[in-house]
Amino acid sequence: MIPTWVALAYLAAAICFILALKGLSSPRTARRGNLIGVVGAAVALVVVFFEGDLDHLVPILVAIGVGTVAGVVAARQVQMTQMPQLVALFNGVGGGAAALVAMLELHELAPLGDRAEGFALAATAFTIVIGSISFSGSLVTFAKLQELITTRPVIFRGLPIAFGGSLLVAVALAVLVVVEPAIGWGILLALLGLAIGVLLVLPVGGADVPIVISLLNAFTGLSVAAGGYVLDNTLLLVAGTLVGASGTFLTKLMATAMGRSLLNTLFGALKGGSTLGASVMSDRPVRSAGPQDVAILLGYAQRVIIVPGYGLAVAQAQHTLRELVDLLSSRGVDVDYAIHPVAGRMPGHMNVLLAEAQVPYEQLKEMDDINGEFKQADVVLVVGANDVVNPAARSTPGAPIYGMPILHADHAKQVVFMKRSMRPGFAGIENELLFDPKTSLLFGDAKDSMSKLLNAVKAL
Repeated sequence: MIPTWVALAYLAAAICFILALKGLSSPRTARRGNLIGVVGAAVALVVVFFEGDLDHLVPILVAIGVGTVAGVVAARQVQMTQMPQLVALFNGVGGGAAALVAMLELHELAPLGDRAEGFALAATAFTIVIGSISFSGSLVTFAKLQELITTRPVIFRGLPIAFGGSLLVAVALAVLVVVEPAIGWGILLALLGLAIGVLLVLPVGGADVPIVISLLNAFTGLSVAAGGYVLDNTLLLVAGTLVGASGTFLTKLMATAMGRSLLNTLFGALKGGSTLGASVMSDRPVRSAGPQDVAILLGYAQRVIIVPGYGLAVAQAQHTLRELVDLLSSRGVDVDYAIHPVAGRMPGHMNVLLAEAQVPYEQLKEMDDINGEFKQADVVLVVGANDVVNPAARSTPGAPIYGMPILHADHAKQVVFMKRSMRPGFAGIENELLFDPKTSLLFGDAKDSMSKLLNAVKAL
């Protein structure tokens, strides 16, 4: 029976986690939500130290110190464009930790034999396999996004058989853990979970990778929740359930934003469907423009819509873009930002990037809210985006992104693309909008081109 003060402290921490999730639902309250979540985690950590006697206190403190230093350094040094990779790593560490804790508990439960509670053993086996899948799968997603390995789907002969067979063997080993508990079965189950995680993520390519990160995040939450049952820790159960539920919901939203089912996202490459195409650069002629030409289009427009993308984040051009928008607005031009749900590499990526540049939230319009306004736009300025405005998603059934909801930039009167080169977007396919007669391309690094464009508009 846990003391009343511990139960109340855990309840307070759980409420903090719930309020943190609520705060993260909007850019306005995201910072406050993060702080509330940090407070909840700190309360939970402190309670553990005072709840009872801890063995191996020195190694625990050393591990906390090392983890704190690593976390602070990583969080401070990571670039905004690398945030999805950081999320993948942190998520993988969480899943791996849950699996290790479950294996230690199995080591304690195994000597009890038939006296061990069956449900506790089942939860232990579940935590081991799901935590291991999350750990190895998250490492592969990190490697793909960081381009340490190819971002294209990796498929080999017999992969479906290997994956399906691994799942069946994992179920059999989990049953053995329950029926005949032994640490040896737990180790085999963990190793098999690591293999399943790799096999799950390898066939995923292109813009589907962030969806898998969200799915693995849900896996980590579920493994932590099951671990909370094994450890008889209510806070872990609540926190894990929150992460599992929110991760599942986010996965569904991202898959919907891509216009594809989760099964198609995970296994579409096995039958030729993937959001990564051939990545061949086109040599077809396009209409290029200089900063002065684009400045004239923008300066004399009445309605301008900005479509930001991953290239904007890479170039760190958001501050210059905000200056340009402020200048146009001061001259009476109606300007808004059109935000696609998966612009960048994760939902909210563009919102956070633009919030960093002090862009007013009122100017950020979600896809469903602004798509009907493109027909009234004199100019659409696409900065570092490609796939989210590619008409192939509507018109080309064989395209990897076919069916994905897009921003209707092609409905505008004029379109300007700011691109470094003619290299395709993350999906690896040509964008027919680039070759439309009403489209102009301003080539160059987004930050440099944006600075020249800003100066050209000032000179009008």
